[in-house]
Order: sequence, then structure tokens, then C-alpha cells
Amino acid sequence: MSTIMAPGISDEDVLDRLREVLRDTFEIDPARVVPSAHLFTDLELDSIDAVDLAIQVQDMTGMRIKPEDFKNVRTVGDVVATVHALLDR
Repeated sequence: MSTIMAPGISDEDVLDRLREVLRDTFEIDPARVVPSAHLFTDLELDSIDAVDLAIQVQDMTGMRIKPEDFKNVRTVGDVVATVHALLDR
């Protein structure tokens, strides 16, 4: 899972990778990881988990993530958009 994603990757491929990360890191059922799922209320992540997720996103993209880039992330769809924004830099 340490492979860095390439720019132009599809939303579905990013979502599949997020499902793996959330399953492996937080033991979340991949079926629950849908774009509309809220990270805190639906997937029951807390603020420490959000930091861990941000680190996972850095690993996925090979890009350093600034706190302001991740502070408004609330849903799985927001994480997908953040991954694309990092890859498009």
C-alpha cells in the first residue's frame, strides 16, 4: 500500500485506496466507506484518527499536507477531493 498515486487517477481508484486504508488502520468495514460518509459521525473517527488519516493521505500522494488543506475535510468525498488537489499540485 506504499505506492504513491499518480495524477489523473480516478475517483473510484482513490476511493478503493481509502477503503483499504480505513479498513487496515481503523478497522472500518469498506462497505461503509462511500463518498457521502461523514468521517466523524458515520465512520466514528475522532480528531486523533483524523491526524492519522492525514498522514495516510500524505503517504498516498507523496505530498506534504498542510493543516489548512485538511481542516475542512468532513466526508470521504472531501478526502478524495483533497487527494486530487495534492496530486494536481
